[in-house]
Amino acid sequence: MKKIVILGCENSHADTFLDFIKNDPKYSDVEVLGVHSEDEGAADKLKEKFGVKVLSSYDEAVGKVDGVMITARRGGDHYRFAKPYIASGVPMFIDKPVTISEAEAIAMAKDFEKNGVRMTGGSSCVHVDVVQKLKRDRETDFGGKTLGGFVRCPVSLNNDYGGFYFYCEHLIGITSTIFGFYPESVKAFENDGKITVVFRYKDYDVTGLFVDGNYVYYAARYSVDGVFGEEFPITGESPCFRAEFDEFYDLLNDGEQKKSYSDFIAPVFVMNAVKRSLDGGKEEKVNKFEL
Repeated sequence: MKKIVILGCENSHADTFLDFIKNDPKYSDVEVLGVHSEDEGAADKLKEKFGVKVLSSYDEAVGKVDGVMITARRGGDHYRFAKPYIASGVPMFIDKPVTISEAEAIAMAKDFEKNGVRMTGGSSCVHVDVVQKLKRDRETDFGGKTLGGFVRCPVSLNNDYGGFYFYCEHLIGITSTIFGFYPESVKAFENDGKITVVFRYKDYDVTGLFVDGNYVYYAARYSVDGVFGEEFPITGESPCFRAEFDEFYDLLNDGEQKKSYSDFIAPVFVMNAVKRSLDGGKEEKVNKFEL
């Protein structure tokens, strides 16, 4: 049996992943040793629904597990929850946002690389078929050279989980997956609950539109021969959640990490550049980290 814990289980993703584990025979070799949340009552709800143990602390299962899933709503909690388990080298799933601080993202990547921790996670939206197709199209110059693009996603600006940082990785993750992980710079504007961002790459620009409280997802790539893209719904039943869980399940079974550490933490640098641009009103360079 592959033994795991789920930390920060107040997120609906924890419920989804537990449902996979408990009800799909494919994952019958996965055992959840316990769940933990610092949000009152969240872990107890999962105990009642799935019969899982509630951990008294996030580090209770150190040395007892084969993998760790961190689904906390607050990105600032992710590295703290991961730290006690890093030395054991077990694979980890870390939900969006991977973290909030650029310094923490660098420290996390260095710690994971040093201890051989294979990681996955981030935005579930990067697994959507449309996103993956547009990525392949850009890489192969389908329809000719890429001229630019457009991505629209929801955002939550007023919440208890980090404000802008809580939900922004969906748009940034989609943009990074399709067009490249590190744009050179960004320029952001806010207007009536909407944030428009211009992601400036070496050879093209991509426009992103964050809309507060409106759950429409759309991605398009502009090429010499036309515009390719479409709207795609994200619901609790969307295949992207199973795809991201399968990526973690593959790591539990000695699979290879799909992204480099640098690419995995890239959204942290992009979101911070967007936030600096929003706060300062000017174009901001995107910092880049490489191991």
